[in-house]
Amino acid sequence: MIDTADSMCVDEIRSSANFGPRRPGVRPEILLLHYTGMKSAARAIDWLCRPESRVSSHYVIDEHGRVTQLVAEVERAWHAGVAIWHGETDINSLSIGIEIHNPGHDDGYPDFPDAQMGRLEALCRDIVQRWQIAPERVLAHSDVAPRRKIDPGEKFDWARLHAAGVGHWIDPAPLDCRDEGFQPGAAAQEVIEAQQQLARFGYGVPLTGVLDEETVIVLTAFQRHFRPARCDGRLDRSTLDTLQRLTKSLQPAV
Repeated sequence: MIDTADSMCVDEIRSSANFGPRRPGVRPEILLLHYTGMKSAARAIDWLCRPESRVSSHYVIDEHGRVTQLVAEVERAWHAGVAIWHGETDINSLSIGIEIHNPGHDDGYPDFPDAQMGRLEALCRDIVQRWQIAPERVLAHSDVAPRRKIDPGEKFDWARLHAAGVGHWIDPAPLDCRDEGFQPGAAAQEVIEAQQQLARFGYGVPLTGVLDEETVIVLTAFQRHFRPARCDGRLDRSTLDTLQRLTKSLQPAV
């Protein structure tokens, strides 16, 4: 149960039954963003609070920007599921989860409203400052679970969030529509280089040198976050250039 909100951005507290202690000695170092994928924020909040759902998040932001806290930040909410980042699989222990209301790809996938994005920026800034979460650890659900998840999706404005002081971003290389890139099954030096760069950033990807199914899935997740103009899992020049510049821009300590 939550007695006091963790952030001044919170408008309402609705305690979820679905949480537990974080792994001993672990503190939040990832901020994980989702979309609700439900008809309404009210339905999402209700479901995330029900014991039988076995899911939760720390926060929900509705389309008007209203922020509801469901789980205390010190607790482990159940939002990431089967996931991996930098080899770590207990992402729930490592993260704070925010559900952004959007009905999702199966129900029209509307744009994220300005009021919603503005409140999200404020909440994210507060969280990353209090917990000292590194910019490159502000991630999409699809980044840590690319085989299962596609949220918050290619319409989510990561560049805007970065301009507000949250997250790691570089402008993606321009897309050449004539460049079809390496096709699935291709074996090339560029493929192993891309796999190495993806792994360095944190993605769970095999280092096979072949554009296999798993690599295509991970590349698609990377594109959805950092090169959303085309999310097809092909290794084209735009994707490789964006990936190389992104990892090069990381601080040496990462």
